[in-house]
Amino acid sequence: MRLQGTGVSHGCALGPVHRVTRTVDEPSVAPRPSDSETGPELERFHAAAAAVADSQEAAARTAQSTARDVLEATAEMAADPALLAIANRHIQDGRLTAERATWEATGELRARLEAVGGYLGERAADIDDIRDRIIAALRGGPLGITLPTTPSILVGETLSPTDTAGLDPDTVLAIVTTNGGAQSHSAILARTLGIPAVVGADAHVVDIDDGTQLFVDGSTGVLSDDPTEDERDRAVQFSAERSAAPVLTSHGELACGTRIPLLANVGSATEAKAAAESGAEGIGLLRTEFLFLDREDEPTVVEQTEVYAEIFSHFPGLPVTVRTLDAGSDKPIPFIWGSRDEPNPALGMRGFRTHSFAPEVLERQIEAIARAAKSATAEVKVMAPMITTPKEAVRFAALVRAAGLDSAGVMIETPAAALCAESVLEPVAFASIGTNDLAQYTLAFDRELNDYEELQSARQPAILRLIDAVIVGARRADDGDARAGDESRAEARANPRPVSVCGEAAADPELAVVLVGLGVSTLSMSAPALPRVAARLAEVTLEQARESALQALDGTLWTDDGANAMASDIEPEAGTGTGTGTGTEAIRRTIHVTAPTGLHARPAALLARAVKALDAEITLRRPGNEATASATSVMDIMGLGIDPGHDVEVSASGPDAAAAVAAVEAAATGEA
Repeated sequence: MRLQGTGVSHGCALGPVHRVTRTVDEPSVAPRPSDSETGPELERFHAAAAAVADSQEAAARTAQSTARDVLEATAEMAADPALLAIANRHIQDGRLTAERATWEATGELRARLEAVGGYLGERAADIDDIRDRIIAALRGGPLGITLPTTPSILVGETLSPTDTAGLDPDTVLAIVTTNGGAQSHSAILARTLGIPAVVGADAHVVDIDDGTQLFVDGSTGVLSDDPTEDERDRAVQFSAERSAAPVLTSHGELACGTRIPLLANVGSATEAKAAAESGAEGIGLLRTEFLFLDREDEPTVVEQTEVYAEIFSHFPGLPVTVRTLDAGSDKPIPFIWGSRDEPNPALGMRGFRTHSFAPEVLERQIEAIARAAKSATAEVKVMAPMITTPKEAVRFAALVRAAGLDSAGVMIETPAAALCAESVLEPVAFASIGTNDLAQYTLAFDRELNDYEELQSARQPAILRLIDAVIVGARRADDGDARAGDESRAEARANPRPVSVCGEAAADPELAVVLVGLGVSTLSMSAPALPRVAARLAEVTLEQARESALQALDGTLWTDDGANAMASDIEPEAGTGTGTGTGTEAIRRTIHVTAPTGLHARPAALLARAVKALDAEITLRRPGNEATASATSVMDIMGLGIDPGHDVEVSASGPDAAAAVAAVEAAATGEA
């Protein structure tokens, strides 16, 4: 028997059928008894939805790359405000059970996406997965599939993203489903895993008995339980090719073999664990503010030690660079400042400068880092933010040495430190360049604003020349050590002071090439950016990177109509009210969408998650369409049907309005 479907993941396979089923029975439409209370039913529903969101988040933490992104998106869907609101209405007004309310709510949301059609129509299957999982949780049972233990062909009506993300390519030779489309999350994950897949297959495929040998062509969609000799040969050939395929890596190496370690920027123990699982070669920037923010008192040395030790444990034998508390500016800490007021916090007592009036806080933090480092095998380094003068570098290095740590470094974030890099770096062992603040202070433009993004780009020649000055200064500091006969720097020439970039400029693959060409020794970025930066670096030699760096320094590498110039049309309005920082803002903006999948599942989920953490009200609208969406709802955003090439109108208000608009920009342009 030869059947046909739609091939969505390249490759051929031949193996025994393993049938899978993962649907739940439709709940009864009967309303709850008239004397039943609504409160407990609402609690049941919200507890089940939260449990599903938590389980998806947990699965995401152990997944890799694309699978992690997909699982995080489905977790956001399970906790989506639109889903919760519709289900609440059915429970309260319709007196439905939590199970039936879930069925109805997800059905309404599914219909919205199907009405949009195309790519988003295929996202509707993800809502079915959330529906089934919440209902299964309400019924007290797990939802999943029985996977084969020997190499087999999975055959069924559908597979959820969670099911697909957990598949082992060694035991799953191919996937065949009667439902789904080429852009379904299951199809995307199959392609990521390198598993041949066919969707929309003839319904008769589910009637094939378990154990029957089935040929699957993931390119043409052909299925056969009586394959030709040529088809058998192709399946054998593909299997051999897949076995020999190189493993994707997050490690940095140029085409000429030069190693450029790629590290991760993290801001919590959870992020550290995820970065380790993503293949990061260490932590280049551990932001420690998460321990200090949103609390009235300072965390104890014991509390800090426990958290640092957990983070260090994820990187045995690898470097972990801890940035001491970067308090001030947009991160005020009440127990440090008290009633202290500054007219311009960005140019005030932030970072290491707070040591001048609250020295005990920094000293206790360094003590905690030192305690955690004693029992760790990670290579622990400590750096101070906002070091501007050689005198500050000397003071910080002395504090680190006094705590028993032997690797002190500084953040280079001001033009003053960059231009005097030789003397600033002499007292310390390494430097890390924070390109976000360096751009802000060099170009005299607040990093929190979005009006004139050309003045926030690290691609600006002025920024690159300062980075070049830091690298030159580091080499001169090494030469000075060698000339002075400093025993601790005896190998200075062979092992020069490393200079890293830990600003998000490192996550720009093209800019990463330039940074390597300038002489940066390591790059640190958000973990999801590691593979794409690694892939780009693997395409160039060190000589080519140096040539790109020369062109970037004189401004000829990027033109004004390229990525270096992104003029915006923000229209700020006068706002009233109070809030942290600059007060309440109201912003309107139209953003052109260039993300490969538009504002669909993953970009929408990332946007919703980012906006939920901000103090802002933000709505989205597609020009020409009266419908609006809350930026906190994945379902609402997807329902707008915003594809690549479309525009999205953004309206934001509140203290964090500018940051919220920036989050939309990042999602819309694929930078989130």
